Amino acid sequence: MTPSLLHAAPNLAAVGKASPWKSPLPAVTATCQATMLTGLSPRDHGIVGNGWYYRDTQEVRFWQQANSLIQGTKLYEGIETAKLFWWFNQSSGVQYSATPKPHYGCDGSKVFDILDHTDCNLTARLGKFPFFSFWGPGAGLACSQWIADAAAIVLREKQPTLSFVYLPHLDYDFQRLAKPSLDRVREVDDCAKKVIDAAHAIDARVVVVSEYGLVPVDQPILINRSLREAGWLTVRNGPFGEMLMPGECEAFAVCDHQLAHVYVRQPEKVFEVEAMLKSIDGVDQVVRPEQIELDHPRSGELIALAKPNAWFAYYYWFDDSLAPDFARTVDIHRKPGYDPCELFMTSKLRAMRKLVRKKLGLRYAMDVIPLDPSLVRGSHGLCPKVQHGPLVIGPGESPSEMRGFPEYIRGLLREPNNR
Repeated sequence: MTPSLLHAAPNLAAVGKASPWKSPLPAVTATCQATMLTGLSPRDHGIVGNGWYYRDTQEVRFWQQANSLIQGTKLYEGIETAKLFWWFNQSSGVQYSATPKPHYGCDGSKVFDILDHTDCNLTARLGKFPFFSFWGPGAGLACSQWIADAAAIVLREKQPTLSFVYLPHLDYDFQRLAKPSLDRVREVDDCAKKVIDAAHAIDARVVVVSEYGLVPVDQPILINRSLREAGWLTVRNGPFGEMLMPGECEAFAVCDHQLAHVYVRQPEKVFEVEAMLKSIDGVDQVVRPEQIELDHPRSGELIALAKPNAWFAYYYWFDDSLAPDFARTVDIHRKPGYDPCELFMTSKLRAMRKLVRKKLGLRYAMDVIPLDPSLVRGSHGLCPKVQHGPLVIGPGESPSEMRGFPEYIRGLLREPNNR
């Protein structure tokens, strides 16, 4: 949600005064939510992106949920809280929470489910959480509707002092399409109304926040292919395609929308790698992490920032026939970078054939994701112009940047109506 879209969201606009505010870099979900929860910059809370490289285990991991990954005191500590689909919700210690958490079988099978610690029996009352609308080619409205309905139940029945509710689906078409329909904005506004009405029913005040604004892009940057061409990136070819070997790379990039962490194994090579990165078409700046408050042990030695119309694709193979098998699937945990191509599908007929194999109990791989980064038409991660950036809507004097969010909320809670 951005100031430029708010005219299509009357329920959100009616909450209070809308003001733009500044996000940290990268302006991505995990980093922004961690900053809002702690009031700290990424150099202090440690969430340097939606994923990063673990040097001790030589693995890239994205979209982890463990609350212990956030360093620093969280806003909600000591307050009766409901945390519904905000990130880093696993073992968060709040009184009421719900978060996505599939079951994984020893044979590689996966059963979609959520962790429901609300005591409201949400799936029994609302049906199964629509996981395929939460992410993937079918991502869309259904997940936000389900979350809004769940939040309304929890607010009305548990009446927590503080509630966090994340409605995600506005992202999807704004990454898929150059000119997304304002219908998506109206949809999320309708979902928000359910939460707003439930909040008013328990005499709670409402604050609306967004983490970033999506901007049009038309240029994918294949930064890892450039690093491989320079002889710095190492792969292992095998029965499942070429696999990145991070621990053996002299340099490789963890791509996260419009920002990439570049990990350089030998300090003496940093200047050489930096000079090469600056020559890549679409790269706007290459900076040291301390220049943008990302100097945390989890960060890369260098940070590459894309031009406003560009974004970083994680692809490291030269030949699509050698792409790793997970590249053509929705696999947010195995890919060494964020992959918005998971929002697209090569063929619905192919997907239906795969589902038939699944129902027959046969082995299958849902390899229906295209390897075409030119499909992606929207991205985020930088700080765009105010009208296309994030906003905060609420009572009183709202903060000008996300680091001020905890004190703003605590100030509201100190007022007579402390919910």
